[in-house]
Amino acid sequence: MTLNEIAKKMCAKGKGILAADESTGTIAKRFKSINVENLEKNRLGFRQTLFNASAMKDFIGGVILFDETIKQKTTLGSTIPELISKQGAIPGIKVDKGAKPLAGSNEETITEGLDGLRERLKEYYNLGARFTKWRAVYKIAEKFPSSQSIISNAHALARYAALVQEANMVPIVEPEVLMDGSHNIDKCYTVTTDVLNECYNQLHIHKVDLKGTVLKPNMIVPGSDCKDKSNSEEIAKKTLECLKKNVPSDVPGIAFLSGGQSEIESSKNLNSINRINDSNFLITFSYGRGLQASALSEFGKNQSNIEKIQKAFNHRAKMNGLSSKGEWSEDLEKESVA
Repeated sequence: MTLNEIAKKMCAKGKGILAADESTGTIAKRFKSINVENLEKNRLGFRQTLFNASAMKDFIGGVILFDETIKQKTTLGSTIPELISKQGAIPGIKVDKGAKPLAGSNEETITEGLDGLRERLKEYYNLGARFTKWRAVYKIAEKFPSSQSIISNAHALARYAALVQEANMVPIVEPEVLMDGSHNIDKCYTVTTDVLNECYNQLHIHKVDLKGTVLKPNMIVPGSDCKDKSNSEEIAKKTLECLKKNVPSDVPGIAFLSGGQSEIESSKNLNSINRINDSNFLITFSYGRGLQASALSEFGKNQSNIEKIQKAFNHRAKMNGLSSKGEWSEDLEKESVA
């Protein structure tokens, strides 16, 4: 498959991307909340259960993995990438090394991981990965994000994307403007516009073929502490307008992060966007919590009750699959997962 074909398959109508790339530290926090010990066998058990669920074939186009996970063998004998491929989804890998303090800019971060990336990409390709992910993080506050943060992170994203395409994989470009703060929806729109413009400026400078990329942006939402709450119609309208104005039409797929939204919120907002989507973009989901929270809760109650864990995951995957076509509804959401 060409890079463009891989990108389109990841974001195909009715399908989206499962972000199962939590670091060992992040999944430790999730496991702590459900009283599960953070052991390798438990991490493998949870992920293998999801990757074996029936919804994988119908609603998941790609799975983002963590370094540990892509190298694991399932208890069934196949490797994790082989299991995902067997389900018809594309295995991918998170390749950044996380956000670190940005020198010279108080309280902001730069994502690291470019050192040695070319060699790591070769290894991941041989393990079965066909796409990658790199996340840059921007905070909104009175003086943030600074132009230094916007330019530095866009430059790193572009260097990453160029190396990934050189390795014959699709880069997911993830510039996340965080929900934290009391800013309103218009401030989020303005900042996201600045971030996207600089990202595509740098991707152009680094000769990245946009047809072989996927964008993973935030939705345009008010800050989590903002008193002016926005309904999903306003969020959809502003998000789509921001994308159409700032994302080049060569980009085949846009897969939103859930970014602190609840499972229902992320499905509802994605649905509202797709109901008015008159662009050429395939607009879908790339959710972690938005796909896994209910399944994780069931895993905490009884790790060996695979049927119940998969039922919770299948329901969320189906709801988000419907949202990616603008066919989700509150009535369908009430389908029992008990």
